[in-house]
Amino acid sequence: MKVEIKPSICSGEVIVPPSKSMAHRAIICACLANGKSVISNIDYSVDILTTIECMRNLGADIECGKDFVVINGIKDFNNLKNNEIQCNESGSTLRFLIPLFSLTNKKIIFKGKNRLLKRPQKIYEEIFNDLGLYFSQDDDKIEIEGCLKANEYSICGNVSSQFISGLLFTLPLLKENSKINILPPVESKSYIYLTIEMLKKFGVEIIWENDFTLFIKGNQKYLPHNETVEGDFSQFAFFGVMACINSKLSINGMDKNSLQGDKQILNILKDFGCDILYENGKYNVSADNLTSREIDIKNCPDLGPILCILAMFSKGKTVIHNVSRLRIKESDRIQAMITECGKMGCKIQATQNEMIIDGGFSAPSEELSGWNDHRIVMACAVALSRLGGTINGCEAITKSYPNFFEDLKLVGIDLNIYE
Repeated sequence: MKVEIKPSICSGEVIVPPSKSMAHRAIICACLANGKSVISNIDYSVDILTTIECMRNLGADIECGKDFVVINGIKDFNNLKNNEIQCNESGSTLRFLIPLFSLTNKKIIFKGKNRLLKRPQKIYEEIFNDLGLYFSQDDDKIEIEGCLKANEYSICGNVSSQFISGLLFTLPLLKENSKINILPPVESKSYIYLTIEMLKKFGVEIIWENDFTLFIKGNQKYLPHNETVEGDFSQFAFFGVMACINSKLSINGMDKNSLQGDKQILNILKDFGCDILYENGKYNVSADNLTSREIDIKNCPDLGPILCILAMFSKGKTVIHNVSRLRIKESDRIQAMITECGKMGCKIQATQNEMIIDGGFSAPSEELSGWNDHRIVMACAVALSRLGGTINGCEAITKSYPNFFEDLKLVGIDLNIYE
């Protein structure tokens, strides 16, 4: 899919879609509760549909409404429907579910698409090997066999919090108590808090013994619970930056008290000189002049691409710290932004763990590429709302935000979609 965007003035109000991170967690918890739960404010992105289908394979009964799901959770792990589990491109789905599916004590084959199986899974490989369980990975699949055991686990904190969340979903169901020791430095710690928050809503308690140790009591049970998924601050960021480089927007659908790590976008925008006013449940965002700052994305790596666009339209030199994990996302997001921002007249330099962006921009010299990455497509689209141009490979947005371009139209962006 190709999208042509003309320079436009954005205005009005947009409702941000629900948090994909929270929806994954709510659906998984509901499926582990023996009884009926309703999860409301669901956006059926490919990633969420993937988690739904995987949990159906585990035996959960899931009915999908327009923007909600009704879930009757599993009683036990003896009703596996299919041992081949397709995770598509969803890293959250894969890493959350590997420990859970081990509880079937059957051979499970996890499949994926594009770069998913090239993303690191060594933490689980080491855990399974240490417990004498089977774990095998190649370019086509991951195979596991054997039931995870209650234990004291030590996990590197600077790889991905998804491994820790995966264990947190599973360990409370085992008979004995467990611990997770997180080896510093810890990145994306906010996502661990999101998991613990959702588990608590479904009746499962996780205790922080100290800043790096989690105690998980065994023999717990998930309880049915109705949950409304809050708005997604990682998607908010695209509209927040567009308001700042373009005109102004009212952004609705957010929880002011959210624990999402990507909520850091509010402070980042303010530091760059944006005006943000929260009233009547909406964030009103605008800016006159943007000034570069240093940014640390240790706890919000998904903001990386759109922050490159913010930096491009800001005066001076922006340094973004702790970017190394951007290399192992749906694309190499560092190289993607170096390339695409370069087409728009902006120079980006990268070291192992930093990106340095010199403010400056021009109309793109050629067609932009989406790099088969939803966040690259959306970041480029935000830039083109000001500059004009064309992006190829825009079908990647279905991974997280299928209605993104329709929402751009609703706030005044003039664009044409070519299938």
